[in-house]
Amino acid sequence: MKRFFTFLIAALLMLSLTACVQILRNSGSAIATAQPANTLRLATLNAHYIVLSRPTGAWSVADWERRKAPFDAAFKDIDADIFAFQEMESFARGAGGGTNLALDWVLEQNPDFRAAAVGDWEEFPSTQPILYRADRLTPRDQGWFFFSETPDVIYARTFNGSWPAFASWALFETREGDQVRVVNVHFEYKSRSNRVLSAELVADRMAPWIAAGENVVLIGDLNARHGARTQDILAEAGVTFVPVSGATYHLNNGVNLFGAIDHIGATGGMRIVGQPVVVRQKYLNEWPSDHYPVYADFRFE
Repeated sequence: MKRFFTFLIAALLMLSLTACVQILRNSGSAIATAQPANTLRLATLNAHYIVLSRPTGAWSVADWERRKAPFDAAFKDIDADIFAFQEMESFARGAGGGTNLALDWVLEQNPDFRAAAVGDWEEFPSTQPILYRADRLTPRDQGWFFFSETPDVIYARTFNGSWPAFASWALFETREGDQVRVVNVHFEYKSRSNRVLSAELVADRMAPWIAAGENVVLIGDLNARHGARTQDILAEAGVTFVPVSGATYHLNNGVNLFGAIDHIGATGGMRIVGQPVVVRQKYLNEWPSDHYPVYADFRFE
């Protein structure tokens, strides 16, 4: 029995040491820096949904009141030209999708920005908006498709029947006349087969844009790390992913257990300037979300 407890203690110590090593390896103290000249800054953040029927507790309305100022502070600090969000939803459990506390708040606090990839919730899923700086960019088109056997049916469930997941997209034109199509995705987290099928669908939908020589940016929460089949499918389709390193999801506690699941990739004539940045910090002593914001600066070639 004594030998068993000795073994158990050693195993627990080894497990703790491994966890500490992983946390250190996936951490870092990068902060948002000034944007290089003549670049386009693109950012992504899973905002985490708000449960409207929950007055207090995790992800409740009261919780949003606590984190909305830090959320806006992060948005301002990163100062992106294009900011793609996932789970920017005020979830009402069947009561309609006309309320979006987070989107309304960010737009109210940042009058220089507008929202693309949004619309009447009955015709356009509004939980993955793409915010853009109105003095630099003009939206030319937008759309969506669901990760489903019926991708053009709004709110269609995923391939294995789980909660709906989808891609939103928007086509922008800069003041200089360059165009970029931003595809904002959020792949389902539980099922690998769902993620693989979703990646294949995204690759199929992007294929004509890529073949036409468009600048396409794929951005968002892939729920897959570098080297996963999910990401490989998109890379084989022509997307070059920037090397996001370390954790982008932190369990809403600053705990960085595993590598990046939020990614940015580009095709066509988009060249990254510098390195992508994961902003792992609190704002106003609060975490804005359970994910970290990720951004990268690009230049048109």
